Amino acid sequence: MNHKHRKTLHALFAHPVSANISPKAVEAVYGELGGEIEQRHGGRIGVRLNGHFAEFAHPQHSMSPDQVRQAKKFVEEAGIDPEKDYPLHGAAE
Repeated sequence: MNHKHRKTLHALFAHPVSANISPKAVEAVYGELGGEIEQRHGGRIGVRLNGHFAEFAHPQHSMSPDQVRQAKKFVEEAGIDPEKDYPLHGAAE
């Protein structure tokens, strides 16, 4: 996973919750994690990752804090730990 995707993944877990995360960047992270993304009705996307499925609204611009929390919860439920699995520092890119 490249540094840009790592930064986006870690932004989902930041405190306080960021309201400046691109939904397209998060979608790219899901793909990098091995997720399958499908376009759904009503401007939504479905994501399958590590045996888990979630459906998200796909905003045109930045994600709301609630959307960031939903994305974080989904990544956690899929068994991804950014600090352990994709550290920002000292990792080969």
